[in-house]
This record gives sequence, C-alpha cells and structure tokens, in this order.
Amino acid sequence: MSMTSTMRAIEAAERRQQREAKKQQRELERQAKEMAKLTELEQARLEVETYENRLEVMLSVHKDQSNPWDWPTLATLLPPIHPSRQSHHEFKARRRLAVSASQQSDDTIQKAQQQDESEYKDALQAHAAEHAECVKISNLARRIIKGETEAYLEAIHEHNPFMELAGIGSSLHFTVHNASILECVLSTKGRQAIPSEIKMLSASGKVSVKPMPRSQFIEIYQDYVCGCVLRVARELFALLPIDKLLITSLAESIDTTTGHNVERPFLSVVILRDVLNKLNFDKLDPSDTIMSFTHRGDLKASRKTGDFEFINPLTVSDFAQETNKRPDFRALLGTVKNLRAELEKQISVLNPQSEDTASTIGEP
Repeated sequence: MSMTSTMRAIEAAERRQQREAKKQQRELERQAKEMAKLTELEQARLEVETYENRLEVMLSVHKDQSNPWDWPTLATLLPPIHPSRQSHHEFKARRRLAVSASQQSDDTIQKAQQQDESEYKDALQAHAAEHAECVKISNLARRIIKGETEAYLEAIHEHNPFMELAGIGSSLHFTVHNASILECVLSTKGRQAIPSEIKMLSASGKVSVKPMPRSQFIEIYQDYVCGCVLRVARELFALLPIDKLLITSLAESIDTTTGHNVERPFLSVVILRDVLNKLNFDKLDPSDTIMSFTHRGDLKASRKTGDFEFINPLTVSDFAQETNKRPDFRALLGTVKNLRAELEKQISVLNPQSEDTASTIGEP
C-alpha cells in the first residue's frame, strides 16, 4: 500500500466518522449568517436549536473516536513511484499540426514541450514531498513499535486527535512513563463552556431565557468532564499501542487566600484498554462509567460554590499497586495449590489414619 493511498484512506475514514450532531452544528452556523433574512419566529427557533445543539455536542463528545492507527502497516509503507517524463502536450501539438498543416509548427511544439517540462517539474516536487512524508511516517511507526516514549509524544502532537476538545474548552498535557503506561492531565473549562442559562421556545414563539438551576449545571458539568475523559482515552488507545492510562482532570476554583482562579485536581481515573473496548458508548452514562473504574474523586459539587471536592491525584505507583492486586490465572492457581497442600498437611497431622481421605480433598 502506498503512502498516498494509506493517508487518503485514513482521511476518508475520519470524514465518515463525523456524527450527525456536528453536521447539524455546521448547518445551524450557516443559517445564523442569514439570520437577518428570517422572520422573528424563525430567528427564535434558530436561537433555541443552536443552544440545544451546543449542549448535544458537549454531552456526546465521548461517542466519537478516530480510526485506529495501524503502525505495523505504516512501518512497511512502500515509497511513492518516481514520476516519469511525459510528452502528452507535445504529442497533441504534433497531431494537430499534422492535420492543419500550420506554418507555426516550431513555436507550437516548443510551447507544448515547455508545458510538458513544467508538469514534470511539478510532479517531481509532489513526489519529493510525498517521499519525505512517507519516510517520516515510516520512521515514526518503527520507533513507536519499539516503544520509544519520544515517538509517542511526537505522534500525539503531529496527529493531534483532540481538536474538538480544544474547541469546547479543554486542554491536555501528556507524560509517557513507558511503552505501556501514559499519563494525561486534562484541564476542563466547564464553567466557561457550559451555558449558564436555559433557552426555550415559548408558546408565543419567542425565546424564553432563565438561569440554569445549579443542580442541572453540575449534572451537565459532571457528564461533560467524564465524557471528555472517555474521549481522551479512546483517542489515545486508537493512536498509540498503550495498555493503561492514568487521567487526572483539573477544574478552576477561587483560591480564597489570593482571590484568584486556580486549577486544582478533582478526579483521577485509571483506564485499561481491554475494559474500554467492551463499552457501548452510544448508551452508557459517562459519569456512571468513570465511577466504575479505579478512581479518586466523587464528583460531588458544593451546593454553595458549585466546586468539586479537590483531591491528591493518583500516581503511577498507585497504578502499579492496583495492577498488582489483580493476579493472573497462573499466580492464582499456584496460591490455591499451596493452600491445598498446607491443608492436607494439617489434616494428616490431626488424623494420621486418614491419609486416603486427605489426598482426595477437593475431588468429588
């Protein structure tokens, strides 16, 4: 598979992934430009639909994911074929001259040859750029397969799959600990991103605006943050061959000692690839899903300030301890055998005459 066809396939697949809410968002933006032409009722309806769509995009952010990157295939990309010099324009010019018997044959042929040469130079430039891109992506793929942490960061920054999150108020910072574990700090600007008002269409066809109840705001904020966490996890697992993620979310609050806004951690969660792959993202509740993972933070906001309770985030050492709590089957089988042997030994001491019975413990 050539570099061009591979990249085109990836781009085409990503375009197909755009969900209906995003398409509707673009249509609403187009309609907004023609708002002056609409009637008062149409303007009100458009304003409410735009508001509802904004919330829908935010609360469905976890449902999207870029196509997985096939790094082994990209590591073996064939370089593009070197262009060959063509004489299409010269051939056409000579054919026309042969039919018309024109007296300006030399000048016409020379111009046709120049056009062929110009197209050949353009093809050489395009080939050079494509060849360089092919070499670049192949080298990166080989480094990722080897587990180079710097290559992981290059892939994240070069093929940034988080543009939508940036558009709705989130930023990220990454730390690669090894080829299997990656840590991410997610800064969520929920207070700025989530509307503070509710917009509805009244019976008279006008826009009704009222403050959003704090409980509703906090519920939307929770699902938005957890949806962002899930989206980040999906994108990172699709991009990189990692198995485990540690994601910590930050939120702004007022530091009462200075009166300034500061960012503090309120949620840390461990996400495993195998677990994430089993989820149905079209039907799950983001908050419930995150709370089912190993985490620190309860997403309970203060009734007075609306701030979450801040935490000391999980660390990679906590991560390792959690992993060690889950023995594999062989370790579990070994433990069972040891316990059985100890139990048989104790029974034989208590009742030396029951060796036959002791040897069959656990058997039908």
